[in-house]
Parts: sequence; structure tokens; C-alpha cells
Amino acid sequence: MGVGLQRVLGRLVMAMFAGLLLAGCAEDAGVDQHGRKVAVERLEGQWLVINYWAEWCAPCRTEIPELNLLAEQLAGQAEVFGVNFDGLQGEELAKGAEDLGIRFTVLATDPAPRFDLPRSEALPVTYIVDASGKVRARLLGEQNAEGLRKRLVELQAER
Repeated sequence: MGVGLQRVLGRLVMAMFAGLLLAGCAEDAGVDQHGRKVAVERLEGQWLVINYWAEWCAPCRTEIPELNLLAEQLAGQAEVFGVNFDGLQGEELAKGAEDLGIRFTVLATDPAPRFDLPRSEALPVTYIVDASGKVRARLLGEQNAEGLRKRLVELQAER
């Protein structure tokens, strides 16, 4: 094989490798309630609080302001995500989130398969997932910001 052909093949292999790396960077975790892509990096390498809610769930409605507060308090330390229990999509998801006053990110794609979250028959349910993707807590019923923050700190200290 000639030197020229080796260079061409080498450059081709490098270009393919670079393309694969860039394709991996473009991976997303679906969209949020506003139709914006959610980068997969937001779900990896950090602590997550994942809350399942529904419009018909009275405790969910009173819990949402607490989750909004928690999301503000945890900025840069952990990420708060919501998931609609009924699987609303598109405009219905946007309207449901707006009607409940949700200010944190609501995932249109359920992250349950990614983190092996068990389906709950009761709402609200909140999962705390550690930075390695392991479910560390399953909290049934209405939560408040102070209690969730305290539980998160306890779990982080256990590492």
C-alpha cells in the first residue's frame, strides 16, 4: 500500500472517529414541556430528583410549589425533573405543566427505563437518583422542599 493511500485511509478513519464522537455529543433525552431538547448530560453524573405528577392528583398540585422551590435551591447541586404520570405529550403536556405552575423541567420521555424506576400505582411519587444512576430513595406521597433537601443531603453523605 502506497504512502498516499495510507494517508487517505488514515484521514478517513480519523474523520469517521470524529463523526462518532460528535454524534455522541448530540444525544438527547427527549424534549421538555416546551418542546426543547433535553441534553442527556443533564441526566448523567449528578444527583436527580424525579417527581411523577398528574393533573387529577390533589397532593401533586400542592407539592408543585415545593418542587419549584427545591429546584431553585438545588441549582448546581442536583437537578429536579418532573414526569407526567399519564404520559401527556406536546401541547397537552405544556398546558398541564403550565396549569400546575411547574417551573422545573418536565420530561416528555419517561426516564424510568434509563434508571430502572418501578412504576408506582400511587401519586405523587419522587425518586432520588445518585450521580452513578442508582435509585437511592423512593418517596411516596406529598413532599416538601425542606424534607427532600434533607433526604438528599443524608443520601449524599452515605456514599
